[in-house]
Amino acid sequence: MNTLEGRIVAITGGFGSLGLATARVLAGRGARIALIGHGGHGGQPDALPAPLADACIVTGIDLADARSAQTAIDAIVEQTGGLHALVNVAGAFSWQTIADGSADTWQSLFDVNVKTALNASKAALAALSASEGGRIVNIGALAAMKAGMGMGAYAASKAALLRLTEALAEELKDKGVTVNAVLPSIIDTAPNRRDMPDADFSRWVKAEELGAVIAFLLSPDAQCITGAAIPVTGRV
Repeated sequence: MNTLEGRIVAITGGFGSLGLATARVLAGRGARIALIGHGGHGGQPDALPAPLADACIVTGIDLADARSAQTAIDAIVEQTGGLHALVNVAGAFSWQTIADGSADTWQSLFDVNVKTALNASKAALAALSASEGGRIVNIGALAAMKAGMGMGAYAASKAALLRLTEALAEELKDKGVTVNAVLPSIIDTAPNRRDMPDADFSRWVKAEELGAVIAFLLSPDAQCITGAAIPVTGRV
């Protein structure tokens, strides 16, 4: 198993289903976790699952605002003594056709799916470059490769996230910092099960399985991988 012992990892969208699942996987491999979000898990750090009891908690953060993102990263570095990796989980989904939808949706999804990752990454660059083997992993989506009906705004924002991943990977490749994206299909979470109760959940990607791929990308074994977009699709 890849070890992340002693590595400090910040996770945006840290209190959502995927953020917490990823945090549990990474903590189980020795990482010290920092969770960034608008709110908390049950509003209180002591509501976190046991593996994350000592996680660094930064709440009340709007990552679409660059100053707020910098405040979050600075707080983590001050509390933990550094930062080795950033996992950009924060994001949103909206289904609407172009004919019946609003152009405002395109802007809002760009803000949540792209600007949050951009601002968090920019805020973390100094800390990530200061230690050997810095890592950024962005949570993209398989829809970034081809948009289906009603998926235009979402797919466009996730496609933009891939271009951000590639551009930043090029900027940082001589600084020892890798930047990659994972592209899940449908993730097996409680909210997705509620939204699609008739689906075959066994075909979906489990959040912990996606977390394991992220753990690999954060590990020393993945030092030669940067600028990649890795599909993690289960049987969808």
